Amino acid sequence: MDSSVNKIDVKRETAELLEKLGVEASSYTSGDLASFTPVTGEQIASVKTHSAADAEKIIDKADEAFRQWRLVPAPKRGELVRLFGEELRQYKNELGRLVSIEAGKIPSEGLGEVQEMIDICDFAVGLSRQLYGLTIATERPGHRMMETWHPLGVVGVISAFNFPVAVWSWNAALALVCGNAVVWKPSEKTPLTALACDAIFARALKRFGDAPEGLSQLLIGDRAIGEVLVDSPKVPLVSATGSTRMGREVGPRLAKRFARSILELGGNNAGIVCPSADLDMALRAIAFGAMGTAGQRCTTLRRLFVHESVYDALVPRLKKAYTSVSVGSPLETSALVGPLIDKPAFDNMQKALKEAAANGGIITGGERIDTGHADAYYMKPALVEMPKQVSPVTEETFAPILYVMKYSDFDEALRDHNAVGAGLSSSIFTLNLQEAERFLGPDGSDCGIANVNIGTSGAEIGGAFGGEKETGGGRESGSDAWKAYMRRATNTINYSKALPLAQGVSFDIE
Repeated sequence: MDSSVNKIDVKRETAELLEKLGVEASSYTSGDLASFTPVTGEQIASVKTHSAADAEKIIDKADEAFRQWRLVPAPKRGELVRLFGEELRQYKNELGRLVSIEAGKIPSEGLGEVQEMIDICDFAVGLSRQLYGLTIATERPGHRMMETWHPLGVVGVISAFNFPVAVWSWNAALALVCGNAVVWKPSEKTPLTALACDAIFARALKRFGDAPEGLSQLLIGDRAIGEVLVDSPKVPLVSATGSTRMGREVGPRLAKRFARSILELGGNNAGIVCPSADLDMALRAIAFGAMGTAGQRCTTLRRLFVHESVYDALVPRLKKAYTSVSVGSPLETSALVGPLIDKPAFDNMQKALKEAAANGGIITGGERIDTGHADAYYMKPALVEMPKQVSPVTEETFAPILYVMKYSDFDEALRDHNAVGAGLSSSIFTLNLQEAERFLGPDGSDCGIANVNIGTSGAEIGGAFGGEKETGGGRESGSDAWKAYMRRATNTINYSKALPLAQGVSFDIE
């Protein structure tokens, strides 16, 4: 890696990007929340935060906006999202670059995240003409039964640093076409990209012309501000992305007031490499799944079970990939792996590697790379050969660590695959139809995402995204995930002159 990652003035470029994106300088130059870039570890902005009283007012305004927006026909609501997609296309390069600065993603991943925003806008625009219910057969003559879907209310969105813009857009695009208002609490680690998205959306609102004020708003602050959003009776749905620990706190608070939740939490994802696997394909998929985004995706591949017959053919090639992968500044190099987000992430990685070694793990990689910046944490991805699945393999570490284990029996591999708390993403590499179908079947992978001959990362927006068990059970993005953002009503219409009761019940009065 080029040890010089200070050829450009990151703080200056950040300010220039924010100006191009339409963010007012006062919101990021004189605030009380320090914003850092993981690229160099330096502070690049000071963002203004909201108080609890501010949060209440913002939620109140969003509730007022919802009461107007719900009466706007859904196809017209879709027009606003279409305009937002156009604005994103215009500012894709600037927003993608800002993602790289603030989250440390390599350029293609920063741009890819913005493209994901554009894609979900396209999906939501089409969806705005497809919010359909059912006509249901009824046992009563002269009656019609059906279901209708209606806007729900204010949707709260709590997002994490690793996908600082895409996760919000998944929720916001669907929520808006479904007739809801949105209040977004971004991660304290990535407030600048949130300010940029808010400014881009404001331009779409201006072009749209007659949307109610307060339809989409930001809440900048720490955990206390998030608690206001979670506890507000005016927020019937909160979509929260983060750790399982966070979900254990958010979920019960929402349940206590009978609010809905879409929880997208941890993902200790695994893959199985079978005897018939195309090893060239598997190698590429494993490398991106395990090392992409510096291991800081919820869908990152963290556990790999390799059949004993192909172990010696695959693992040495994986080791070579791990020792040769380029690590460096996403702003100045063509490296494939950027930095960890901060020191706590580095500390957690070091702790996990020490525990793995203590449990018999053989480690390739895992070293910190000196860039001359004490607060920038560039790490060589670590491949750890483990004798069996023990702690810390069963615990998710949000860093580029891949635990590799040998297996001989497919049923045993499946049991180990499912023997962790999380259940987000999974993959199998095989040309054996029985193994593939078993993996996708009821006694196969217990994850919300199960793939054959592709990796665990890189989901498209067309499918519902989410996982089971400690991942939270939430679904966002495609398929019928839109239903979580609406309320369902079952309607029965009597167009006869009689009043027959269901189930043959008789209740005649004089």
